Amino acid sequence: MSKKVGIVGFGHLGQFLFSEIKKRNDLELVFVWNRTAAALTGHVPEELILHDLNDFKNRCADLIVEVAHPTITQEYGPLFLQHADYMIGSPTALADTRLETSLRSAATKHGLYIPQGAFWGGEDIRKMADRGTLQALRVTMKKHPSCFLLNGEIEVLNKTVTDTPVRLYEGSVGGLCPLAPNNVNTMAAAALAAHNLGFEKVQGVLVSDPSLTNWHIVEVEVWGPGDIEADKTFYCKTVRRNPAALGAVTGSATYVSFLSSVLGAHGKGPGVHLC
Repeated sequence: MSKKVGIVGFGHLGQFLFSEIKKRNDLELVFVWNRTAAALTGHVPEELILHDLNDFKNRCADLIVEVAHPTITQEYGPLFLQHADYMIGSPTALADTRLETSLRSAATKHGLYIPQGAFWGGEDIRKMADRGTLQALRVTMKKHPSCFLLNGEIEVLNKTVTDTPVRLYEGSVGGLCPLAPNNVNTMAAAALAAHNLGFEKVQGVLVSDPSLTNWHIVEVEVWGPGDIEADKTFYCKTVRRNPAALGAVTGSATYVSFLSSVLGAHGKGPGVHLC
């Protein structure tokens, strides 16, 4: 029996999912919604277009996938979870502790799924967090200046980047999410996996590098059991190079990873799950 999927958002990632789901027998698309409905005309069959997101219940989706904006989760997340599993493509929304608490409370009948995307080693980090052995986690993301969609003072700083890399931000992931809600979903996934640290203790570093014309780079550093003060502790660092065109917010490899997350977002029951 195929899983019924609803897509919320029809940007590059939403279009990719729409195209891929149509090819599969194990997934059935039951609706597509976009804030600008005109963007769907001519691309999505009329019977699949959901004109009012409040009518999502009528489509009886098993899984609702958000690939739009963090505000969708703020407005609809708990309501979605009353009727279906929910996969949040913009987990930066969960830097709001009240929203995270609300979603966890709402995920009693259905599951809240967090795609790992470009976050490498998420399950291993979650297991360390479960055991209480995860001491520190730092995620560094490096992109070309044109690949950022930013707010506040780091947006101004990014516009000054010319020939050399500039560190736009270093600090808590919780503090960074509102400044770069479209760029640091990988960091938000890391903070959720590292639940014993959370958004305020997981560290994020954002670097604007004009030499990165073909790649997004994500570095994940993990500190585990041992004496971290004496530098006698478990340590692991991974570096991921994700192919990306100039101006691309999302690297190309993340699209396929996101589809894999959609396929894995089922059968885990209530609660919060990485996928």
